[in-house]
Amino acid sequence: MKKNLITIKEFIDKSIGEWKSIRSTHTLAFQEFENTNSSLIISYQNIGSNEVLEIKNRFNSSIKISFAIKITWKSFSEWPTENKSHESNTILIFAPKDEFAGILIKDKGYAEQIPSSSRYIIDESNTFNIETEYNSTISEEKIWFLTENVRSRYSVIKNKINKGILQTSHATEIRKIVN
Repeated sequence: MKKNLITIKEFIDKSIGEWKSIRSTHTLAFQEFENTNSSLIISYQNIGSNEVLEIKNRFNSSIKISFAIKITWKSFSEWPTENKSHESNTILIFAPKDEFAGILIKDKGYAEQIPSSSRYIIDESNTFNIETEYNSTISEEKIWFLTENVRSRYSVIKNKINKGILQTSHATEIRKIVN
């Protein structure tokens, strides 16, 4: 069965480029809804760069890095109380267990903006699954390709103590095609 699966490296190769993201976030505890439009750039990072080595050494200096990427974004939120623009980036470092699973080290997490480490796996449907345990929450993300130039991303953030769902979000990401 695994022979038909896409490897994590193949998945990331397909993800490199510039994307437009349209995301809907539901904060269940406050019964609030937010739309966000973003532009994303996903690019490979040199695993020997100071930026990558600094993040690696925060976790475990002996970890074997396969590759690293940088995700840069500029977003505009339609949050009801304040329309605002936000720019940032994050570095993701991949330490594989095999071609389909491993550990993902991030300088900034998704649910909590702190350095974090996640477990990842590519499942039978070629979906990239990421699970991260933070100080007070657990984040589960799923990313898959609908076509070569359209990705879908779904996330759930849960309370770490009682596993109650705090937030869900869904994004459609469309690759910018350069002619």
